[in-house]
Amino acid sequence: MKLIIKRENVLNVPNAISFYRLVVSPLILALAIMNQERWFVILICISLVSDILDGNIARYFNLRTYFGAALDNLADMCTYALALLGIFRFRWDSIEPHAWVLYLFLAVFILSYIIAFIRFGKIPGLHLYSAVSAGYIQGIFFFILFVWGFFPWIYYLAVGCGVIAYIEKIFVLLKLDDIKFDVKGLYWLLKSQNQK
Repeated sequence: MKLIIKRENVLNVPNAISFYRLVVSPLILALAIMNQERWFVILICISLVSDILDGNIARYFNLRTYFGAALDNLADMCTYALALLGIFRFRWDSIEPHAWVLYLFLAVFILSYIIAFIRFGKIPGLHLYSAVSAGYIQGIFFFILFVWGFFPWIYYLAVGCGVIAYIEKIFVLLKLDDIKFDVKGLYWLLKSQNQK
């Protein structure tokens, strides 16, 4: 079975996994609002693990599409927004003494999206190596936080990597002519532009 959107078959396993994360997001939100921490933790951890799976499956089996990159990015935003909500709802007492670095990350993150909307008018599904790596580390941090508790070293690693990744993303967005899903990072972008 195929569903073709802009000459891409978008019916594939990684897109289904990303779509699952979108569909389950309202339920996770409701669980957080109703203070159902156990079920919130179970479903957010499943979403965090599925976030790692979809991109790796897409790359390994060559199922990458522009639609999938945008869908994955939207699902990532929902998943990580809900994980942040979980921090404020269930783990804020541990994070609050270290909140300044989280606020720095959120500022850089939001700035990257503002720049993307100003320049391109759409969600940036770049998937830079630094952002993917930071996402994995952040997913591990959230998983450990919700299952075993707060460890400052992994918190600073996760948030620090996120700050670096989104600063790189800002520079990439300022250098690109259009959003692409296969940009590896600023180094590779500059190298390819210098070769032209």
